[in-house]
Amino acid sequence: MPHLSIERPHHLAHAQAKALAERLARDFEQRFALVWRWDDDVIRFQRPGVSGSMRVGPATIALDLTLGLLFGAMKPVIERRINDELDRLGGPGGPA
Repeated sequence: MPHLSIERPHHLAHAQAKALAERLARDFEQRFALVWRWDDDVIRFQRPGVSGSMRVGPATIALDLTLGLLFGAMKPVIERRINDELDRLGGPGGPA
C-alpha cells in the first residue's frame, strides 16, 4: 500500500505544537471524516482507505499515512493538501 510521510520542523512550545496537531486533526475530521484520538504525543487516525499517525516531537511534527489503493492514486494531491493545510494553520514551516 502507498505510504506518505511528512515531517515539518517547529519552534513551538510542546503544548502549542500539540494544539496545532489537534487543530489539524479536527479539520481533517470535518473535511474527510477521519476518526482520531490522542495516544500520549501521537494522534492516531483512520477512515476507510486511510490510516496513520501524527507525532508531536520537541522540534518536529511528523505525519505518517498509509493509503489504500483508491487514495494511493491521489497521493501527490493528498500530500500537497496536507502541506497547504499546515501552512494555512500557521503550522511548522508555515506563516506564524
